[in-house]
Amino acid sequence: MIRTLRSGIRAPGNPIALMHRMYRYVLPEVYAQLDRWRETAERIPDPELKKQAIASLSHKRFHCEGGAVYAAANLGKRHVLIPLIVAFQTISDYLDNLCDRSTSLDPADFRTLHQSMLDAVNPAAPLTDYYAHREERDDGGYLRELVRTCQSCVLLLPSYSLVRERVEELVGLYCDLQVYKHIRHDMREKELLRWWEQYRPRYAHLRWNEFAAATGSTLGVFCLFLAAADERLQPGQAETIARAYFPHVCGLHILLDYLIDQDEDRLGGDLNFCRYYETADTTAKQIAGMAERARRDVVTLEHSRFHRMVIEGLLALYLSDPKVKRQSQVREVSRQLMKGSPLTRIFFWVNSVWIRHRSQNRGYK
Repeated sequence: MIRTLRSGIRAPGNPIALMHRMYRYVLPEVYAQLDRWRETAERIPDPELKKQAIASLSHKRFHCEGGAVYAAANLGKRHVLIPLIVAFQTISDYLDNLCDRSTSLDPADFRTLHQSMLDAVNPAAPLTDYYAHREERDDGGYLRELVRTCQSCVLLLPSYSLVRERVEELVGLYCDLQVYKHIRHDMREKELLRWWEQYRPRYAHLRWNEFAAATGSTLGVFCLFLAAADERLQPGQAETIARAYFPHVCGLHILLDYLIDQDEDRLGGDLNFCRYYETADTTAKQIAGMAERARRDVVTLEHSRFHRMVIEGLLALYLSDPKVKRQSQVREVSRQLMKGSPLTRIFFWVNSVWIRHRSQNRGYK
């Protein structure tokens, strides 16, 4: 069996060690990066692009906080991993805002915008006009600077050449999803189902909405970034990592995100993959099944305890969100998902404390 992350990397093996690294080393540097991008976003000339850039940095910053957990597994490379993860996730969140609240429903527009994510993970890619199909175009170089930051960081990862193909595959799936889920409402489900038919034989145990949800996660990409920071990474290990994370870890991540956003998405008219489950019991059963498959998958990885903590941390992060309390059906699903997992309960408590601390001291929401 191929073992991954088997170098001088010393990933934390218990919640206390992980939380210490996150709060002492990782999160302060994440906030420094986010402050930097906030300052850049404040200088965007176009008012709509500026509004969406600042909104993504203000309201989705927890995506960067969570994604940066992979830097906690290799503190010696955090000076590369944290700027890379924050910049890449910031592109994702910014484009999601642009597409969700878009003045356009043009799939060519969404495809061109998301070319920036493919360029970000290809250090040789030339930068193009990512706003070519929309009226709002003058971002003062904001998106290009994010792309260049990612490109410069991946060049500093000693084994990036070994993971690049798998990274580009996952990013390609992510970009496809963003195109299909943001087009005209009367077209999006049909296009998503047509897209799913290409992958159904490979992931026959999934429902179409579960596959689509899995493609919307960046966690597999971030884990591959971590692997690329290991100069001793061996050929073939990237495939093992990709299989361990996609589709179940990635699917769990995004299904939980959709679970707690159901009311918001209903009001905004946005697509929500949890709404395709027939009942609350079905929702809980399917997400719990995804979590169990994810736990089994990461056993194949070295430092499997770290990856297991990522899974339990996902459950705690989303199920401790204040949005859960405001949705009775989601509360019931949450209670079912919390059963039988003491590790999740530990993370639930720690995350609840951290949420209160964060809101009181820095105003991050």
